[in-house]
Amino acid sequence: MPGDGPHHRGPRPRARPAQAGTGGGPARRPRGRRQQVTTPRLARTAAELHGPPRNGRRAVVMTMGALHEGHATLIRTARELVGADGQVVVTVFVNPLQFGAGEDLERYPRTLDADLAVAEKAGADVVFAPAADEVYPGGEPQVRITAGPMGERLEGAFRPGHFDGVLTVVAKLLHLTLPDVALFGQKDAQQLALIRRMVRDLNFPVEIVAVPTVREDDGLALSSRNRYLSDADRASALELSRALLAAHNVVELGPGAVRHAAHVVLHAAAQLTPPVDLDYLALVDPADFTEVPDDFTGEAVLAVAAKVGTTRLIDNMPLVFGAFGEDR
Repeated sequence: MPGDGPHHRGPRPRARPAQAGTGGGPARRPRGRRQQVTTPRLARTAAELHGPPRNGRRAVVMTMGALHEGHATLIRTARELVGADGQVVVTVFVNPLQFGAGEDLERYPRTLDADLAVAEKAGADVVFAPAADEVYPGGEPQVRITAGPMGERLEGAFRPGHFDGVLTVVAKLLHLTLPDVALFGQKDAQQLALIRRMVRDLNFPVEIVAVPTVREDDGLALSSRNRYLSDADRASALELSRALLAAHNVVELGPGAVRHAAHVVLHAAAQLTPPVDLDYLALVDPADFTEVPDDFTGEAVLAVAAKVGTTRLIDNMPLVFGAFGEDR
């Protein structure tokens, strides 16, 4: 579920979203845009959430708290989708099922007061912050949703069982919140693909909307994990987005050139202090996250994961190859 750790000394200034659509080049959000400000209602149970009459469409943004500008962008987009008469629900729930061995559940930040302020400024109507026994009333669930083969690739190979926990809590929260539309960030591209597949395979009556990655001015993707980066770590971490941009700049030459361009940047980044310790770089079909061949045409995702210092970071860029479309 969205939310991968606390953020670095509060959100850095002037975070910007990437351009919407299949192109992945960073774009700049227009300045001076006024947002509707509401005072969100805090609901702790599904009964409290559904108690007042519901008007219009409901959109849900699922988070684990520690909200930053990336989450705020999701909330603002949700408001635009459902309009003034609709309802925007932000869930704040630290899901124990998606924490693996060595991932400290108790260390994860709980910042509900700050989250309420972010949600209010972005235009949320309700913040649904249930306790664990509201989401899992029988304790740790014995029946879970499995992510299948797609959930064992890339992130799933490095974090076994992670996506099973993600899909189980997303399914639970969809049942508890009953939205018409649910919004997720493109930054967690494999998670997004799995949620879309789950909704389709299991006939959930909800529309899934992807929102482009939000980046700092220097290109670093916003992440709750960024708070763990020292200044030196951050300088090295920028090589991830630079590798993706280098790949984007040669997309017209095909998948082989894209892979090569990114690897050149990441090879040099491995020599930095601190080094960028690559977990994977993969050019994949967004439908199933299998590697695409060098003669591939159509939509693809270039995904990267690496450790910088003690912090593990992920990023990606959507690309379009060949006659299917022009990604420039």
